[in-house]
This record gives sequence, C-alpha cells and structure tokens, in this order.
Amino acid sequence: MNRRSIFTLASVAGLGLALSPSYLNSQQGSLREQLVGTWTIVSWEDIAPNGAKRQIANPKGYLIFDSGGRYAQVIARPDRPKFKSPGEPTVEELAAATEDFFAANAGTWRVSEAEKLLIQIFEAALRPNNEGTVFRSGISLSGDELRLTSVRPLPAGARIDVLYQRAK
Repeated sequence: MNRRSIFTLASVAGLGLALSPSYLNSQQGSLREQLVGTWTIVSWEDIAPNGAKRQIANPKGYLIFDSGGRYAQVIARPDRPKFKSPGEPTVEELAAATEDFFAANAGTWRVSEAEKLLIQIFEAALRPNNEGTVFRSGISLSGDELRLTSVRPLPAGARIDVLYQRAK
C-alpha cells in the first residue's frame, strides 16, 4: 500500500468514527440545550407519602422551553366535564374542570447541569399560590424521552413523575 492509499483509508475511517452514533451523542450539547423545544406529555403520576399512586390516564398537554429561559406548561385530563353553556359556565363547572385535573403555569427556567436538575420559577399559574415559587425536578433524558421527577416532596408530601416525548 502506498502513502496515498493509507492516508485515504485513514481519512475514511476517521470520518466514519466522527459520524458514529456514540460520537454524535457526545456532541449533543448541554442538558439545557437538549431541553429547548416542545415536549408532549405521555404520562403523569402523583405518588403520595404513603406510596399510593394516582395516574392521569392519557393526559394531554405540552411543556415548551425556549432558549431565552422562558417556559410554558399546560396539562389536562382528557375526560374533563364539558360546560352545559360554553359561554357561561357555572362556578361549579369551572371548579370541576380545573380541580381534577388541569395544570397550567409559565415562567423562567434554568438547569443545574451538575445535579441534572430543572429549576422552574412560576411567574403565572392557574393556582395563584404557586406564583413566585421555585419547583425543582430531576431530569432524565433518553433520546426523545424526558422524565421529570419532583426532587423533594411537595407541601402535601407527594412526589410527581412526568414523562414527555419530544414533539414532532
């Protein structure tokens, strides 16, 4: 083999390694960069202090992260009751539509790369008492799947586990 053949073979091998999936995975960027975009909810589970689990069957909703550090999130149970008069719901109908289960909030976000934590600061929320609070979730990211698990128990002692799929 002459030098030119050896150089060509080495170049092709190097290019093949550079484009291999493991190399591409290592070049995805920071965890924060990987979160930017729109995520569709797949599952939502609330785990009570006594271990009892409550799941929302086939939840609907989105979690959107922009690159400037803003986010918006809406999650709903698909079988919420409809209003009898859509233009004039009663107080009871409004309460039923949001109590079990509807969640919406928006604000700022950042990531602790070292701890793999998502830190959300609620600036607007369906439940006004949540405004101004900081919510921390552990991040598990695998391909197009994102799992967020509340880090510490919520005030009632519960923990929330939510699975998202990157929106296509």
